[in-house]
Amino acid sequence: QSTSNYTLLASRLAPHASRLSPLASHLSPLVSRLSPLFFIFTSMLNLTVTIDPKSGFCFGVKMAITKAEEVLQSGEKLYCLGHIVHNREEVHRLEKMGMITISHDQLPELAGSTVLVRAHGEPPETYRQLEKSGIRLIEASCPVVLKLQDRIRQSHKDGDYILIYGKMEHPEVIGLAGQLPADFQVFQSLEDLDWSTLPQRVTLYSQTTKDPETLIKMADAIENQGIEVNLKDTICRQVSGRKNKLQAFAKEQDVLIMVAGRDSSNGNLLHQRCLEVNPRSYKISSPDDLDPNWFAKNERVGVAGATSTPIWLMEKIAVLIQTY
Repeated sequence: QSTSNYTLLASRLAPHASRLSPLASHLSPLVSRLSPLFFIFTSMLNLTVTIDPKSGFCFGVKMAITKAEEVLQSGEKLYCLGHIVHNREEVHRLEKMGMITISHDQLPELAGSTVLVRAHGEPPETYRQLEKSGIRLIEASCPVVLKLQDRIRQSHKDGDYILIYGKMEHPEVIGLAGQLPADFQVFQSLEDLDWSTLPQRVTLYSQTTKDPETLIKMADAIENQGIEVNLKDTICRQVSGRKNKLQAFAKEQDVLIMVAGRDSSNGNLLHQRCLEVNPRSYKISSPDDLDPNWFAKNERVGVAGATSTPIWLMEKIAVLIQTY
């Protein structure tokens, strides 16, 4: 951990220094040089904190972050089209390294620049715009998403009427919908569907981070309206496979802290799954969101994260909890 992390923890301990020993008030300047184990012994609540070993970046996000770091470490200026990941803390870390987050409207102004396409993928129009603007492309779209884009394009060529189950404004869904010129609908709930235009047979795809059980329920509900559904399960198994393992981890804890960005679909889903087995599950996006009142003495605390949550952030939060 960095010295700045320990300095932050020292400031948290300072108000309790007089209770520790007559000499403790002289120790706070030295805390920043000590091992994190120091905080286990000085913690007032004696909390046992464990980080979920299965949490952290999925393959696609890890690949995008690695590509961004390689460019930035070379000293080259790098622009990222949209937030590279749905985690404010990780975005800030990369921006401190020099990465500049941009919107699609800014692309015409960046001729000759280097732009990274994040793991969520982009519609074909974006690539045409990048080429037209003379921009060097760093392709970091997740291979799972790219494969899904190919499947949807081919499905449309085969004459299928396509439904995409996903969050309408989500960048991955925008990229998927961009593959289709017509004969498709995107929906988050059944109320979003225009039933009057649906044919008697549809092909159903899903955003890769959706819940498999909910996808099946959606397919069943559509079939109950007399429409034949050709269901294509396109949910990423690295994402969906975490649910059962995370629930097992959450059951073992007195308190579960889910660390995820506010806009993380995967983080919101995993938090709901934790709540199903542990009502004392809390979702936070940064250390500032922690509340000491969530914990009691000698409790077990689990720290978990979404596929867009960096390990370093979970570690930072775990060490901070141990100071309570």
